[in-house]
This record gives sequence, C-alpha cells and structure tokens, in this order.
Amino acid sequence: MGGNDKDLLNNLDQIMVIKDNDAKLTSQEFRRLQLAETELIKELDRVCRNNNIPYVLFAGTMLGAVRHKGYIPWDDDADIAMLREDYERFKGVAHQLNPEICFFQDHDLEPEYLWGYGKIRKVGTQHMRTGQEHIHCRTGIYIDIFPMDDIPSSVFAQILQNIDCFFSRKILWSQVEAKTGKGIKKVVSKLLSHISPEKVYRHIDRYVKKSSNSTPNRVRTLLFPPFGTLYVKNPLRERYGMLKEWFLESEEYEFENHLFKGSRDYDSVLRYFYGDYMTPPPPEKCIPKVSYSHIEY
Repeated sequence: MGGNDKDLLNNLDQIMVIKDNDAKLTSQEFRRLQLAETELIKELDRVCRNNNIPYVLFAGTMLGAVRHKGYIPWDDDADIAMLREDYERFKGVAHQLNPEICFFQDHDLEPEYLWGYGKIRKVGTQHMRTGQEHIHCRTGIYIDIFPMDDIPSSVFAQILQNIDCFFSRKILWSQVEAKTGKGIKKVVSKLLSHISPEKVYRHIDRYVKKSSNSTPNRVRTLLFPPFGTLYVKNPLRERYGMLKEWFLESEEYEFENHLFKGSRDYDSVLRYFYGDYMTPPPPEKCIPKVSYSHIEY
C-alpha cells in the first residue's frame, strides 16, 4: 500500500491497497473499499435514472441507509435489487456505464461467471475470492445486482421450486467445491461439476420467463437462498418470496451523502430481513470481514 490516509480515502482512481489471503484491512483500507463501492452505486443510479429503470437499495445496504445514512460500519459490500423486467432492461443499457469506472457482469454476458445474479465491478481492481481462482471470469471489487423473479402462488409449489433451485445452485457451486471441498462433499461436487452450467441456466429460465412486473406473485432471486429465511420468525407463507410492491414503489434515501432509491415501505422490508432492525448486533458480531485470496483497489 502507498500514500497517506487522506490519499487512501480520496484518490479512488488509483490502486493503493494490495493484500493476499484475508490479511486484515486497516480501518482506512476498509473505509476506502466502501467508498469505492459507492462510486459503483452512483454509476448504476445514473444509468437507471437516465433510462427510467427502477431499482432499490437492498438488504444490509437498505439497513445502512435507514440506520446509518450510509454503510453499516462493518459491512463490506453493497446490494441492489430489481424486478426481472427491470434487470433485463438494465442489462440492455449496461454499456452506458462509464467504461473508465466500471462494467456489468452476469452469466449471459460472461459465460464463465457462474452466479445467478449480476455484479458491477470497478475497472482496474481485483477481488479474487478464496477457492475461486480457477474460475476465469473477470474480477474486481463489486456491488451485487439481484434480479427478482416470480415464484408460484401456492406455498407447496414454492417449497418444490425452492428445492429445485437449491440443487441447481449446488450444481453451479460444485465448480468451486470440486476444488476446495473435503471428503464426501468433494466427491459429490466432482460428479456434479460434470453437469454443464448452461443446462442449469436453461432449466432455471423456465421460471424466469414467467416473471412480469404486472403479476401479483411474490418474488425472489432464484439462484440465491430465499431472503425470507434470514429471519426465522417469517411465517411459511412469506418465507420464499417478497412483495412485488417493495420493488415497484420507491423513495430516495441518503446514503454516503448521495440520494439513492430504496423501497418506500422500508420498515416492512427491513423487518422481513432482520426483525428488530434498529438494534445493532452485539459488538463481537460487528467485525469487518472481506473474503479474498487477492485484492487490489
């Protein structure tokens, strides 16, 4: 690392932090990561506003906006969510992101990227997750963009779909665990890793094609664990999907001295995720953690 603390927090266009194998970041280095990710949210916001594409700050990022007017102090990433129609529209205009700042990435645009949601990554940086070194997609520090797809109306069908999505996700993850797993997990993952990721995406696409902003169905990110399971007190009928209105009706919220879009009914959203969201966790759980085998930013 080079430069003083002031440079570290202000000169975000230069790589000034280079570390390996989960080496602890100083408070200034961690804050630099948050501020660099804010630049990515600003670019997403600019493109979405120019093209009238709805989005919302999501999960811990929405909690940070409400409780801290910025990042949760120990949070190392940023999350954005869009309904599927809007996600596809954003993907169609993602080339409008400033190419000197960032780029958009998902499996459709970059087949070696294996996850069921997109990322915006900062140009000129690296962020290699431990165990994923053999996955040859582009890297870089990032924010996550979660597409929200319709789920079935009945709870029984939601459970069946969730089981299907669980195994689909495990097939994709087997590309990693075949290299990093141990014992029976590694054996099973090696077998699953022979299934083409393209088959998984074609299979999941059957659900994706049923999604529409105009239907009354609840929504979730199909290739990610249901967000409603984070808070165990959510009743079964709500656990596998969120109300669509949470993504359609938005307001502006202050976040790191900028105004970004978030759900109008932020209270319902945050209670769905966290229950009593205004009470921080105990100090021993408020520890910054960035997972990487190599990071440069």
